[in-house]
Amino acid sequence: MDDDDFTRLPDLASRQLAGSVTAANDELFAERENLIRPEAPTFSEEAFGHKGKIYDGWETRRRREPGFDWAVVRLGAAGIVHGVVVDTSYFRGNYPPEISVEATSVEGYPGVEELESAVWDPIVPRSAAQGDTGNAYPVADRRRWTHVRLCIYPDGGVARLRVHGEVVPDPRFLEGTIDLAAMENGGRLVDCSDAFYSSPGNLILPGRARIMGEGWENARRRDEGNDYATFQLAAAGTIRHVEIDTSYFVGNAPGWVRLSAVDSRTVDFDDPDAWLVAVPKTRVQPDTRHRYLAAPDVTATHVRLDVYPDGGLARLRVNGELPPESLAQARRRWWDALPEAHRLAIAHLAPDGPA
Repeated sequence: MDDDDFTRLPDLASRQLAGSVTAANDELFAERENLIRPEAPTFSEEAFGHKGKIYDGWETRRRREPGFDWAVVRLGAAGIVHGVVVDTSYFRGNYPPEISVEATSVEGYPGVEELESAVWDPIVPRSAAQGDTGNAYPVADRRRWTHVRLCIYPDGGVARLRVHGEVVPDPRFLEGTIDLAAMENGGRLVDCSDAFYSSPGNLILPGRARIMGEGWENARRRDEGNDYATFQLAAAGTIRHVEIDTSYFVGNAPGWVRLSAVDSRTVDFDDPDAWLVAVPKTRVQPDTRHRYLAAPDVTATHVRLDVYPDGGLARLRVNGELPPESLAQARRRWWDALPEAHRLAIAHLAPDGPA
């Protein structure tokens, strides 16, 4: 993937993936939690409070002593960061002229004091930033991180922090029946026909959609074709049952759906005849959570969801199991991506046994 393409990858820090801003040294003007809100920042000329202008972002006070300000984000899904966007939208006279980003990988659920003593590595060196801009910084380090720390020099405001990358799940939580397509397990959108209103990447987010805008909605189709979205699964697995949820789509749900699957390890991904039918073309109802048993013995690395002729969905769940060889590969990938400090802390879990 080119450096310019990293924004197509999931935002590992997003609140939609259960990311959290765990600490900040200062947030006098605007709360740190705004950094990871999934929606685009907004601005109101009239919005003032007791502390001054209200911004949709994180804003610190004017610094009168040496130093810099910082905020720590726990990634909702740990993974390999390909790039960071420090969005200073609407911060024009109060943005930080420079930023840097550090990262760490820590076992479990560390508190603020534990994070302060963790080993932090720079993934974006101290770099210039512009105001009212989505400042994009590619990341070359290919290790797996659980937390990032945004530093701003010397102070100022940032509307959003996006941490785009690949989810690298903990293989200890991939055993048994799991959602093979879930973003938090490593599933991701790889292709779609249309994302006019909202991305089909929303379909594999955690939890239930709360509104129509949290699902996938395409434009109204005026030709003879149909819309579709293709997903790479967490790993090659056997599909058992599928959930296709049209919740909140009342007058704009599809008429019919179909789920196809392919194992790209053994057949040509681009050969239409190589795809197996996991759920045949089936009529669906508006505002309904549908559950289907998958065709038996369907093992896949990818699935394609077709909607006929168009229409919106809230969520897609592809439940199944990973065979031993897929679990072993996931374990090796996870271990190889861990920073050395993290490996030392869990040496007993090494794929080849303790060192």
